[in-house]
Amino acid sequence: MTISLSGVGVWCGAFRFAEEKSAREAAAAAEDLGYTALWLPDAGGEDLFPRLAALLEATERIVVATGILNLWMHDAATVSARYAELAERHPDRLLIGIGISHAPFIEATGVGTYTKPVAKMNSYLDELDAIGALTTDARILAALGPKMLQTARDRSLGAHPYNSVAEHTATARAALGPGKLLAPEVAVVLETDPETARNTARTSLEVYFGLPNYLNNWRRFGFTEEEIAPPGSDRLIDELIPSGDEQTVAAKLGAHRDAGADHICIQVLTGDSPAAAMLEGKEPAGPAFPVEQWRWLAPVLIGDATDGPG
Repeated sequence: MTISLSGVGVWCGAFRFAEEKSAREAAAAAEDLGYTALWLPDAGGEDLFPRLAALLEATERIVVATGILNLWMHDAATVSARYAELAERHPDRLLIGIGISHAPFIEATGVGTYTKPVAKMNSYLDELDAIGALTTDARILAALGPKMLQTARDRSLGAHPYNSVAEHTATARAALGPGKLLAPEVAVVLETDPETARNTARTSLEVYFGLPNYLNNWRRFGFTEEEIAPPGSDRLIDELIPSGDEQTVAAKLGAHRDAGADHICIQVLTGDSPAAAMLEGKEPAGPAFPVEQWRWLAPVLIGDATDGPG
């Protein structure tokens, strides 16, 4: 089975953390609006596959993708078996994004010692290949640095970078070469006041300033130590997280497309960070799913005639 993915998808933590009924409804709404994929994160080793099944059952055409499955938390044999079961019921619609996660997360859980991440990834892929169900053309790797991008090129459908600038997209395209899927996640804020937009962006980025993988990647693209220190410089925020009205956001996302992205996963940020609240077991202050914002963006990102905000 081979996944073919283009267009624009929606990346939303609530697909994983919200109650199932609302996740199903949001998935169907995204599909109706013309988005081509639903992306959802892992949840600390909890079983992802019931939620993947629910989203696939709630939709008819859209690809459902993990962004990402944490390889430390899910053994290859179980992932292969669960993938095979769902892929048989929903052919060519399930994409397994696999990632190495981050040292602070892994060492805090006690599941392993975070060393030699590329070697760990290759070992996991070896296990998957030996089983044979989750093949190269149904998996994509979270990849930022040169070595992991090479692994993504050689051993998967392509790369799913996260929290990266358009210049990284160009570098990733060069590393992957033609014919490989490049699907960066790009967070966006639909807000025309720059300071309000940056405040929303900074709230969403707080946790990432403590993760070396992201800090190292930002350094690669010319951001100084001062710029990547919390809460992040205006330049870092503006380049990582496009903001403005629908047309402005679409134009800024175009930089990733021009740099070689085949598919862009938009993560619409709102001030209340609902996914973070749900992950902490709290009630979100606002709607879990930014369906209204997806609807506003659809005409400029997808081109369908969709009612906007006015």
